Amino acid sequence: MVHFIPYLVVSFIYVAVAADFWRTAKLSNNAESLKLHSAMIGLGLMLHGWLLYRDIFTIGDINLGFYYALSAIFWLTALIYWLANLKHQLHSLQAFVLPPAAIFVLLPAFEIKNHYLPQTEAASGVFMAHIAIAILAYSLFTFAALHGVLMAIAERSLHNKPTPFKLPNFPPLMVMEGLLFKVITLGFVLLTLTLLSGMLFSEEIFGKPLQFNHKTIFSIASWVIYGWLLYGRYRYGWRGIKAIRWTLIGFVLLMLAYLGSKFILQVLLGN
Repeated sequence: MVHFIPYLVVSFIYVAVAADFWRTAKLSNNAESLKLHSAMIGLGLMLHGWLLYRDIFTIGDINLGFYYALSAIFWLTALIYWLANLKHQLHSLQAFVLPPAAIFVLLPAFEIKNHYLPQTEAASGVFMAHIAIAILAYSLFTFAALHGVLMAIAERSLHNKPTPFKLPNFPPLMVMEGLLFKVITLGFVLLTLTLLSGMLFSEEIFGKPLQFNHKTIFSIASWVIYGWLLYGRYRYGWRGIKAIRWTLIGFVLLMLAYLGSKFILQVLLGN
C-alpha cells in the first residue's frame, strides 16, 4: 500500500487544483487562488517528475513500459501548459489538462510487467537522444491536440453555439492560436529529428536496419500532415477549424504509430 502513496498524492494535487479552479472560476477576485493553483501544480509536477525518473531510470536499465510512456507524455504536457500559463494566463485550459494527467500518473503504480531495454541499448547515447526527443515531440503534439480541442470549444462558445462545457475567462482565440502554432512548429522540428535519427541510426538504436512497418509509415504520414499544416499556415494563412482539423489528424496518426503499437504489444498481448 505504501507503494501507491506518492502516485496518489500527485493525482490528488492535480484533481484538487482542477476542482478548486472550477469552484472559484466565477469569483471576481480569485487572484490569490490562481497563485496557489500555480504553486500546487509546480509541486505536483516536481513529484510526478521524480516518480518518472525513479521508475524509468532503474539501476543499469531503462524501463519503457506503456504506462510509463503515457505518464511521461502527460507530465510533459502538463509542464508545457504550466510554463505557458506563466505568460499567457491559461488557467481555465490547465483545468482540462490536469484530470487526465491525474489518471495517467496512477497507471505506473499498477504496472505488472516491466519492459526493460537491454543494457547495450540503454548505454547508447544515440538511443537515449532518440528516445528523449521522441517523447518530447509526442508530448508537444499531445499538447497541440488538447489545445486544438479547447480552441474548437472556445470558438463555438464565442459564436453562441452549444458546447459540452463552458470555458470561463479563456484567453483570446488569437493568443491560443499563436501558442498552438508555436508548439506545432517546435514539435515538427523534434519529430523531424526523431525520424532522421531513427532512419540514420536504426541499426545502432534497434539492432536492425530500418523497416517500413506500420509504425514508420504512420510516423512519416503524421510528419507530412504537420509539414503541410505549417506550409498552409505560412502560405495561405490557415487558421480556425481547418488548422484544428489537420492538427487532430496528424495527432491520431502519430498516436497510432507510437502508442498504438505499444498498447497492442505490451497491454493486449503482454509481450
